[in-house]
Amino acid sequence: RDDPTFFVRMAEQQSPQYLWIGCSDSRVTANDVLGLDPGAVFVQRNIANIAHSNDMNLLAVLEFAIDILKVRHVIVCGHYGCGGIRRALGEDRSALVDHWLQPVVTLYRRHRAVFDALPDENARVDHMCELNVEMQVRRVASIPTVENAWARGQMLDLHGWIYGMHDGLLRDLGPTISSMEQRDALPAAEDRVGRPVDASTGIRRHAIAAF
Repeated sequence: RDDPTFFVRMAEQQSPQYLWIGCSDSRVTANDVLGLDPGAVFVQRNIANIAHSNDMNLLAVLEFAIDILKVRHVIVCGHYGCGGIRRALGEDRSALVDHWLQPVVTLYRRHRAVFDALPDENARVDHMCELNVEMQVRRVASIPTVENAWARGQMLDLHGWIYGMHDGLLRDLGPTISSMEQRDALPAAEDRVGRPVDASTGIRRHAIAAF
């Protein structure tokens, strides 16, 4: 690095404003997508960015990020072309990963006819990638650690984003959730089945500075 103070700054206590819940895909790393140095983003990653309510790793990361680090934003970020989502929409079943992906599989089976009407496999996968982000944001919003933060008046915004590796754009799937009242007023994510996001819109990488 050209910055002579980089390692000095990295050795200081971390004080991130953002918790990133993202996919384990090696091509989609939070700091690179957001254009931020290490230490600026607290990160939890898993296959297909799923928020299981019994995932002790996720629950511990959420608690540490919200209660100890006092992050201001929680971002659930998926990406188009996700291999985990593609697996969930396929026919193979037997591995542990299929147990992990079951919420996506269930949503797909419930609306199979709508997905089958989309133009091709890539369109089906990408639409499910969007729906999955929205579903997981709502799941995170129902975790007691998040509810408790809102109840005590802590400022905490939940965001659902999706990243396109083909164009470098982040798309905000909205809306931002900042309270239990806002969460409870939202329709279910699956209400948008069959209505993909307009892929021509998006915000460029490094748009985190707009917060």
